[in-house]
Amino acid sequence: MPTPPIAHPRRWTALALIALAQFMVIMDTSIIGVALPEMQGDLGFSQENLSWVFNAYVVAFGGLLLLGGRLSDLFGAKRLFTVGWIVLAVGSLTAGIAGEVWVELSGRALQGIGAALIAPSALTLLMMLFGSRPAELAKAFALYGAAAPAGGTAGVFLGGVITQYASWPWVFYINIPIALIVLAITPSVMPAAPARRGSVDLAGAVTVTAGLATAVYAVVRAPETGWGSVRTWLVLLAGVALIAAFIAIQSKRKEPLMRLAIWRAPNLAGANIAQLLTAAAWIPMWFFLNLYLQQVLGLGAFASGSALLPMTVAIMIMMIVLAPRLIARFSPKPLIVAGLFTLAVGMVWLSFARADGTFWVDVLPASLLAAVGMSLAFIPSLGTALSSARPEEGGLAAGIVNTSYQVGSALGLAAMTALAAAHGARQLDNPTALTNGFSAAFLGAAALAAAGALASLLTLRSSPTTSASQAAEEAETPATA
Repeated sequence: MPTPPIAHPRRWTALALIALAQFMVIMDTSIIGVALPEMQGDLGFSQENLSWVFNAYVVAFGGLLLLGGRLSDLFGAKRLFTVGWIVLAVGSLTAGIAGEVWVELSGRALQGIGAALIAPSALTLLMMLFGSRPAELAKAFALYGAAAPAGGTAGVFLGGVITQYASWPWVFYINIPIALIVLAITPSVMPAAPARRGSVDLAGAVTVTAGLATAVYAVVRAPETGWGSVRTWLVLLAGVALIAAFIAIQSKRKEPLMRLAIWRAPNLAGANIAQLLTAAAWIPMWFFLNLYLQQVLGLGAFASGSALLPMTVAIMIMMIVLAPRLIARFSPKPLIVAGLFTLAVGMVWLSFARADGTFWVDVLPASLLAAVGMSLAFIPSLGTALSSARPEEGGLAAGIVNTSYQVGSALGLAAMTALAAAHGARQLDNPTALTNGFSAAFLGAAALAAAGALASLLTLRSSPTTSASQAAEEAETPATA
């Protein structure tokens, strides 16, 4: 039996920082929700422009992920991870001290740029630390995956607590001490990777960033401008045209930003489709479930966050405890298909929620089933997307899969928002109409999850994984830092 590669001695401490990065990137999308009314009053946002406190972050994040992945490959994941945290801290400070709308939006965009550098480099570092140790890699993915729902729920909690007991700027300032701690620890625990020779494809970077940002802009604005608006479709077509130009540029470059042949890697496309549709289903479900708890059942922000805790705990247990064992015993394909199908069933169940319902009957059981489905699908599809690429293209693969998830989130949420509005969700003073709108969104998200299950069944190849006995032996080995 070949001797396994020498493990990085501080890999578990490094994993904690990587999971923290995922936690923070997701938390920054949810922490501002409760603070928005106070920000609107202090900074003078109009009702129409208030959503851009969220959208400025999402557009910058989604638009720059591919560039972040390429820079990670060229200049080293550790270096980009560090730069990303610096940019995130500067953006957080800017957003916190903002006294005008344009300063606030600039700070949020800077936060998104920092996140776009952190996310792909964090996944590349994870693969560097654990890629040669299959059983530990499954555990690492589980911890990384569990950080996302934890970040989302923590954002709801912290946003409510900070806004109530401090002031809204602190929803941004909280990032600064965390960034300083990460920056202090990173040099001693993260593996160093030498910079590779190569150039940055500036034309490709500009077109793909502009294309993705324009497409995401069109989608997130569509609920306000209308899906039937000429403006919406012109902006969306402009985004598609820019992405098409990017593909044309990549086909002619010697050192492209994204080597198009990477898509020939077995399962890369299928795994990214699974990630995109998982996000397109999951994020709207989480969003509208939170609205149902607050606007229909009458729970406050803090109580609503508490009501989401069982779902979050279930996801963390599934991802950390069960997912590694299931991945070791089965190939990723059946887990992804079963997970997306289970997620669809859970959301169909949620669609039966009543205007006079209760948390215990209308929310808890269905949300737990959906959480199980998300847990089964997320980790195997993420791992498959990353492991399908060549090691030297780990940053690119991480950028692609993060882009798939973020674009799926934006597309799914925008489409389900329009669907909910069309079925009554605009009538804020009518619990029955609101419930009908939310139920339509749950059914639409269920359809996306079911489409993901079908797409995974048709596009993914079954592949052998670590044997159950080998995984069991390795899983029993103590994981020490």
